[in-house]
Parts: sequence; C-alpha cells; structure tokens
Amino acid sequence: MKHFILLITIVYSISTSAVQAQFVSQIPGYTGYAIPAEDEETTTLFTTKNGLINWSNTAQSIEYWCVVQQPGKAIISVNARSKKGATLLVSIAGNQFQVVIPASRKIKKYTIGSINMADTGALKISITCLHANGKEIANIQSIELNSATNNAFFINTKERRNAASVHLLYPITDSDKIIAFYNEITVPKGADLIHTYYMACGFTRGYFGIQVNSPTERRVIFSIWDAGNEAVDRKNVADTNRVQLLAKGINVEASDFGNEGTGGHSHWVFNWQADSTYKFMVTAYPDTAAKTTIYAAYFFAPELKAWKFVAAFKAPKDGNYLKHLYSFTEDFSGVNGQLYRKAFYGNQWVQHENNEWKELTKATFSCDVTGRAKDRIDFGGGVTNNKFYLWNGGFHAANIAFGDSLTRVANKEHPSFNLRNNTDSAQQAMLDNSAILQAIQAGKIDTTGSVNGVYYSILKEGTGNAVQVTDTVTVFYKGSLFSNGAVFDSTAEKPISFPLNRLIKGWQLGVPKCKVGGTIRLYIPSGLAYAIRYLGNDIPSNSILVFDITVQQATPAQ
Repeated sequence: MKHFILLITIVYSISTSAVQAQFVSQIPGYTGYAIPAEDEETTTLFTTKNGLINWSNTAQSIEYWCVVQQPGKAIISVNARSKKGATLLVSIAGNQFQVVIPASRKIKKYTIGSINMADTGALKISITCLHANGKEIANIQSIELNSATNNAFFINTKERRNAASVHLLYPITDSDKIIAFYNEITVPKGADLIHTYYMACGFTRGYFGIQVNSPTERRVIFSIWDAGNEAVDRKNVADTNRVQLLAKGINVEASDFGNEGTGGHSHWVFNWQADSTYKFMVTAYPDTAAKTTIYAAYFFAPELKAWKFVAAFKAPKDGNYLKHLYSFTEDFSGVNGQLYRKAFYGNQWVQHENNEWKELTKATFSCDVTGRAKDRIDFGGGVTNNKFYLWNGGFHAANIAFGDSLTRVANKEHPSFNLRNNTDSAQQAMLDNSAILQAIQAGKIDTTGSVNGVYYSILKEGTGNAVQVTDTVTVFYKGSLFSNGAVFDSTAEKPISFPLNRLIKGWQLGVPKCKVGGTIRLYIPSGLAYAIRYLGNDIPSNSILVFDITVQQATPAQ
C-alpha cells in the first residue's frame, strides 16, 4: 500500500510539472527589429502574414524583445524554415546557442535552449547568421517561450513596432487668454535616437520641437494644422481651410504635410546636441473678428547664444488663444522601436493677454492608444531635478499610469527674451540695408543721412533744443511698413509722452537728430525695431519700419 501511495505521488508530481511547463508565450516574427535597422520607407523584412522574410544580409542581426514579469526558467524555441539551410547563433540572457535550420520549405519548431531568468525586466533575443547555404537566411514565424509560470512574459503581439508615444498635458482653463507658451527640453546622451520627435510646445492647432531625422541630420520642427477634416492629402483642402505661411527665418524650409491631418510645415536643419538645454517659445495673435490666429515659433540654441525665428503661419477658422498645451516624446518610425528614448521638459511658462507670466508646475501623464491598450508597456514619466521627464521603449515595465498627476517645484522667475540679437541678425541687417539703399538709389525715398543703420529725413526743421536720448519726449507719430506702406500705429488728436530710452533702438538713435518743433522720418531696419518678433498682422517678423515723428516737447531727465 505504501508503494502504491508513493507511485501515485510520483505520477502526480510528474503530471504537475508537465502541466506547469505548458505555459507558452509566442513572440510573433513580424515584431522583430533588424540591426542595423532597415530603411523605413523600403523595408520588406517583416510582414504580418509570414513574420521575418527576405533576411539575406549576413551582417544584419535580428532582435526580438519582451518584458520578463515572473523570474524563473524558460525553454526557448523558434518556428522557422530555411529553403537552403542555415546555422544561427542565438544570444539570450548571457547564453549563446547554435541552432541548425535544415533545408525545408515548411515551418518547423526548433529548440534553441533553456535559460534562467534571475530578475524581471527587458529580455532580448538576438539572432545572427553563422552560415547560410542560400541567399535567404531564414524565415522566422515566431519565437516560443515555455515556462512554468503563467504570464511570465509581456509580449507585443501587434504589427506596430513603435514604442508608445507619451505626453505631458499642462492644465489651463478655457478662460485663459494665453498668447505665449515657453518650454525647455534636454535630451540625455544616448537617448537622442534616430526617428524620434521631442516636442516641447504643443497646442490645439500645432506643435513645435526637435527631431533626429537621420544619422547626419537633425531638425527644429514647427507645424500648424489646416481647418477641416482632410487627413491625408492637402490637395483636397479648400483654400478657405488652408494654413498660410506668412514668414520664415533664414534657411528655414517650408512646405505642406499630410497623412496625419494636413497643414503647413516648417523646419530648420540644426545639429542640436544631447545634454544641452534648448528653449522654445510659440506665440498666438488671434483676430476674433476674422476668426484667424497667427502662430509664430522661436528657438534658442545655447551654442549660438541667440534666438532663431522659425516661422509664422496664419490659421483660418480659428481666432483663439493658445489652448490644450502639451509636450510629447514620439518614436515616429518603428524600425528601432525597441530602443530607449528619454527627454526632460522643464521651466514651463505661459504669457497671458495682459502680458502677465504664469509658471506651469503641474502636468498630467498621457499616452497614445498603443500605451492605453497595453500593446506596449515600456513607457513612463516623472519628475527629477525640478523637471518633468518622459521615456518610452527599451522593454522596461511602466513606472506610471495613464492620467497620473505630476508636480515640479516652481522656479519663480520667468524667462527673459532678447529677440533683437538673434541667429539671423547679421544677415538680416545686410538684407534690410540693401533694401533701403535700393529704394534710395531708385528715387523712391529721400534721406538726409543715417546713424548706425537708421536712415532719416528731416521733413521740418525744429527751432527748439536738440533731443537727448535720456529725455522724455512728447510726440505725434505715424508708423508704417516699409514693404507696402501699411500704417500699423499712430497717435490720435493728442500727442503721447514716454521716456525715449525705453523705446525701440531705432527711435533712440534717430529721434535725437530732430530738434523740438521739428518733424523727422525714420527708416528703421528690423534689427533696431522688433527683429524676429511677429506682432500679428500689423508687424511681421523682420519688418523694416517707417516712422514720421513730430517732436512737441523734450523734457530732460531729473
């Protein structure tokens, strides 16, 4: 009887072990990654139907990834075929296995080997070709992981190989009339990966940030969506719905975009660097009557120590201030979606219509449908060193949940901007000076002289004292654009008074050439006026300004 009980125990134990070993997880062959990565436009390596196909480059390895959720032992197998036969080297968790795939046109299972997973986290299965008898190395349909534990692995089973896009949503109210949104980005070294968009300033109609587009090219990107519902082709967008490019910085490219909505796109090719902090500011000038808004973008590069005007677009069917502010980190290709990306987002501020600045210290974590559906769980975010951060990829377990709130410590000092001295200042000054000289030579304008780039004409000689830059002046004036004569500002029936040294540099240089009681006309190059700052419809970026000024009184400083 004792022997019978022992026999039952042994049989039960063997049976239990067999059952435990039947927890099988499959990594689909189409979710692999080639090293080096294939071209995203022409790749035919991975298909939903057949997995890995057309693998012929023996210098190219294939990786499959998953997340270990329960440590322990696992038996790894591959479902594959090779028309002519091949020998593969498979590296997993510090172990290496040789796998011979005999010549066959049928998919068969081949055991790779057994591994011991000591901890949770990312698990990489790397496959290289040791020898191939034909052009095609192998067709891999899937990788199997057999373990004694249910749900031991998290596996992406969808054909989309991109990491989940992750976002920071900044809370503002519908009543906030925000005309400027400022943010900073720092991408740590090693996380500045090709096919990544680190977006600083997102809002209802557009987004603004930096990208890694190729091994040799990086960009600053600013785009605005058209009105309407066209998702693919901008040729189908009615003129009344199309965003209009108003201006762009020197060497900035501008074009259309489609396939994710349509709109106006601009980019500046700039080799931004990891571990450097870049500054972004987007502005909005709404026209509620016309139901349009002008959006402009400015980028600060620490290595250039100056701001760069990127572009300005007029958005139809709008008339709103900046709404729904957000940032994101995006893997926009998928061919290297297994890699770890990260960026820090800090020192967020908004400027209200009354010019008051307010710091944004709170954010809500969000992610795209890939993350929300848990097709990928390797994403997260948080706060460190007074900055928000976002990460995705790498097949690490998430450290945050959709909708979680984040708070950083306030810096309590809003950023200052010197847009007059910008990256295009020298070149723009030459363009402005050339335009004024051409007008003089063509007899279109008449001048008395110039001072430090400001050309002037005395329209009426004054009889009073000469104006000093430290004076408070009382004047009548009219301001217009040199380009088309459009008047953007003027005094009414009464003159206006202000300290001269608080006005734009062009006034400080030119007005002292006029005596009290006189009238002077100033031709002010953009760098001595508002430079790259886009002041709505009235004063576009890099505008040469013309002022007719009558000096009524000049009161010396006390």
